[in-house]
Amino acid sequence: MRAPRLSAALVLLVFLPPLAFAGDTEWRRYVIPSTGTSVDMPVSIFTSDAGPPEGGTGRRFFTEDRRADLTVQSVPNPENDSPATFLAKQRPPAGIIYQRITSDFFVVSSIRKDRIWYNRCNRGNGTMNCVLINYPATEKRQWDSVVTRISHTLRG
Repeated sequence: MRAPRLSAALVLLVFLPPLAFAGDTEWRRYVIPSTGTSVDMPVSIFTSDAGPPEGGTGRRFFTEDRRADLTVQSVPNPENDSPATFLAKQRPPAGIIYQRITSDFFVVSSIRKDRIWYNRCNRGNGTMNCVLINYPATEKRQWDSVVTRISHTLRG
């Protein structure tokens, strides 16, 4: 006897990641007190505080199931390097899919181990103020608007 099949709609509702309902996402401004760096953060998506990041001041957050993470940090830039010079000194990995560099910020993104990584850093006074986001490549469309809002609201 064959087991009954769930309808495709029911399967989608049960297994659709929470980001599919991003319109219901709760956003709050996250601020790094010591540098004033701030960003709109989807607190209903990144629910777990993972503590301070390595190599900077700020905070790292995970989704409840840890499939995605967000880091907001200020990284020392004592020589006040331009975004292009700072990025070059970081020696980013080969195979960057998207890159944009201006005199005020840089954005780089690619895929590694079936995960999209996205980094944006704004030039500050003696710091680079950054958001780093990692999420499953299979969920790209669901993350696009979330990543865009985070990126566009980065200040500092």
